[in-house]
Amino acid sequence: MTAVRPGADAEEFLLRARRLTGPALRDAVRRLPEPTRGIAEYHFSWDHGQAGKSVRAALVLAAAEALHGPPEDAVSGAAGVELVHNFSLIHDDLMDRDPLRRTRPTVWSAYGDSQAILTGDALLVVAMHVLADHPPVLREVCAALLALVDGQSADLAFESRTDVGLDECVRMAALKTGALLASSCAIGGMLARAEPARVEALRRFGHHLGLAFQLVDDILGIWGQTQVSGKPVGADLRRRKKSLPVVAALNAGGSHARRLREIYHPGAGPLDDDDIQSAAELIELAGGRAWAERQAEHHRTGAMAALAAAEPTGEGAEILVALATLVCRRDR
Repeated sequence: MTAVRPGADAEEFLLRARRLTGPALRDAVRRLPEPTRGIAEYHFSWDHGQAGKSVRAALVLAAAEALHGPPEDAVSGAAGVELVHNFSLIHDDLMDRDPLRRTRPTVWSAYGDSQAILTGDALLVVAMHVLADHPPVLREVCAALLALVDGQSADLAFESRTDVGLDECVRMAALKTGALLASSCAIGGMLARAEPARVEALRRFGHHLGLAFQLVDDILGIWGQTQVSGKPVGADLRRRKKSLPVVAALNAGGSHARRLREIYHPGAGPLDDDDIQSAAELIELAGGRAWAERQAEHHRTGAMAALAAAEPTGEGAEILVALATLVCRRDR
């Protein structure tokens, strides 16, 4: 296999990462029985050429490259992480009742709840199979999965609560989103056989990157554009989801926060379009958007400091910086 030697262009590297991991992903999915195989292929959008960016797979490959790892080992780790991520997406869409992903109907909305559960489970099983030759990596992924479950459970519990604190919301995001990104970066270092201190620095890099990613994602979910996020803007507000900007605004105090609490009171059904617009305005007036933007920049800075501690070198190091910039500064 040819070594990963991209330039410092993040989009180009994401494309190369998809090309490198694509065969392993398709081989894994081909093991599935029908109709699960076809549903998984639909989720990956391989028939329409609209597959996800594969950020986590790219982080594995770039981290390994930056620490002089063998690309053959990194590809299997990257494919396994990407399968785990897509398992979580299918189940997350079902739990959140999100109708669209990558501008297409989600698996549950296209095939039903039961098939979504089965397909997600199947992707998790083949992910474990792909990673079975690397026991330390498999243990790393399992730890990330337990953290993800913890974060997802908290996220669901928040929907029926009126007293969600900002600290616990940040912890939820760190578990739900940050854990797998942190593990992706650490896995790259592990497959490069790097020293434990450098692997841990990569894990911190991914942790900060995960929080920045979630903050930007939450901002896009309220004030972005559907063609950028691939999901309907305002969908989280419609079902009163307590994303990071929302919780920041609810805890801000003042008249705007009080009015937002009245709109966001749980148990009253989905918000209508007028309430969604009002909620978005109140979140911004209460300071939720500004707080989220500051925190995204804070975690970008933290990610860069952690990356420097990992002492990456060469083009892999440049790509990690470029990927972090892409994640933290997505067009809105």
